[in-house]
Amino acid sequence: MIELQRLRETFRTALDLPPDAPVDDLHYQDNEKWDSLAHMALVAAIEDEFSVMIDTDDVINMSSFAEAVRILGKYGVDFDA
Repeated sequence: MIELQRLRETFRTALDLPPDAPVDDLHYQDNEKWDSLAHMALVAAIEDEFSVMIDTDDVINMSSFAEAVRILGKYGVDFDA
């Protein structure tokens, strides 16, 4: 579950959310801070945090926290450990 916590922290930092903000149910554009510019910053932060390079289709499809978990799984990030 450490990876999940890292992803939560990355979301909070990239989207400038409070340290205790719930992010598990977060969806793109449901939150005023998650706009197109913040989306690119979030993707860059996720790539840095997890040492992955996310392809364009996955960047476009990353529309929620849950989708980010699914996409990162494709790149070998194990959220079950």
